[in-house]
Amino acid sequence: MEIEMKWRLLAILAATLSGMVWYPAQSHAEDVKYSPDQEKGIRAWANSLATQAATFCASPVGMYNLRQDIATGASPKAKPNHIWRMPNISTPKLAKESGYVTPNVNTIYGFGFMDLAEEPVILTTPDSKGRYYIVQLVSMYDDTFAYGAGKDVGYSGGTYALVGPGWKGTLPSDVKRIDAPTRWVTVQPRVHVKNEADLPAAQKVLDAITVQGLSEYEGKSTPKAPTYNYVQPKLKPNVASSLLLFDDPLQFWSICVDAMNENPPRKDMVDAVLPQYKYLGIELGKPWKPENVLNSIFLDEMKKVGTAIGPMIADLPYLIGPNGNGWIVTPYNFGNPGPDYLTAAVHSVLGLTANNSDEAFYIWSQYDENLKQLTGENKYTMTFPASFPYTKVVSPGFWSVTMYDLGSKLTVENPINRYSLGSDNELKKNDDGSITIYLQATNPGKDKESNWLPAPKGPFYMLIRNYAPAPEAMKALKDPNAGKLLPKVKQVSN
Repeated sequence: MEIEMKWRLLAILAATLSGMVWYPAQSHAEDVKYSPDQEKGIRAWANSLATQAATFCASPVGMYNLRQDIATGASPKAKPNHIWRMPNISTPKLAKESGYVTPNVNTIYGFGFMDLAEEPVILTTPDSKGRYYIVQLVSMYDDTFAYGAGKDVGYSGGTYALVGPGWKGTLPSDVKRIDAPTRWVTVQPRVHVKNEADLPAAQKVLDAITVQGLSEYEGKSTPKAPTYNYVQPKLKPNVASSLLLFDDPLQFWSICVDAMNENPPRKDMVDAVLPQYKYLGIELGKPWKPENVLNSIFLDEMKKVGTAIGPMIADLPYLIGPNGNGWIVTPYNFGNPGPDYLTAAVHSVLGLTANNSDEAFYIWSQYDENLKQLTGENKYTMTFPASFPYTKVVSPGFWSVTMYDLGSKLTVENPINRYSLGSDNELKKNDDGSITIYLQATNPGKDKESNWLPAPKGPFYMLIRNYAPAPEAMKALKDPNAGKLLPKVKQVSN
């Protein structure tokens, strides 16, 4: 026994001297001394691992931040299991209040976070009499798992039971069951509104989209409302919360793990992704603490990545889909990407709760035809050909192009209160049926004002949206070579 113990001590001593002692993932190994080359390699790998983990975390953290804005923070717009209805389109002021990044301005929104822990929530949708509207259902991983109204479901209304994981019980026979993948889900209505005069009719449809607990629906006594004491994200002011700009970058990590523990990811995520994150102190069912990170090198890199991940992801949309002439087309799996975590992160940072592509898709650009950043310091034109496939819709769908400030990711204040142009507008056509849109900060003149999309004075980006895309549009979306059909944004002399 004494000889065996000596050999063990010698083995530990030899390993220590070589810098190769193995420490469990759940401890700081601060007494280990690394050579410069070793530290360089460790730091590079730690940064890479933290970047991948932060890419995974972008969606649940973005949804956590949005839930705090809408439902569970100090000044909720609608308490859990209620719907907040925006009184108008997403003007810059309303978009900032909602914390919702890159909003469309052709619909009025509703937002509601449903807590399905105690019982199912009953969702009722109305017959819109042919008006386009959707009721999108989104998990805490920012993937759309069902619709209560829309292109495929229809617009005639229905009654649905949103059922949380593990619930056991009996539903009324007059409701359709929808199983939710996470405890918390978002119910997000959008109702098409063409102009100010059309707003009251659209609001009537939005008001008729309701939620209530199963007990209330059945006329029974309702469970006591839980008390929520979620940590408040401390974020940089005047930018959308989905950009993940925390005052303390380590809060990004603690919120990710809190959100994940409350809303466990799918089994394939748990099996394929989470085991490698143990070096970062991330383990399902345990709170994240800095002291559980492998060592100070890993913690340093997590701080760096926590600071950079939002802006980094915001620069990566051109990696995830077909592109052309400075535009990127959202890929076919946008909104429901499965294990494609880069697409999921881009979706969350730049378009949190954006739709599945077969319900609505998005075409993004922040560059001109020469891949130079668009800015209101210049003037631009872009022309849609008469046969432009990306704007083909199934009635009562619509298309639009919307302007956003690059810094805030919100719509742009302008003297004519115009934030988008599209099928709802009386656009002047060229002789060949094409449409030229003027992109600039100043009015191009009365003869062109109908086709003017006002820009901010600084950098901006645009989105082309198609709601209820027609087969011709879906064919273009799936064709990687169709990007060459996208319009060229041309700078014109000032």
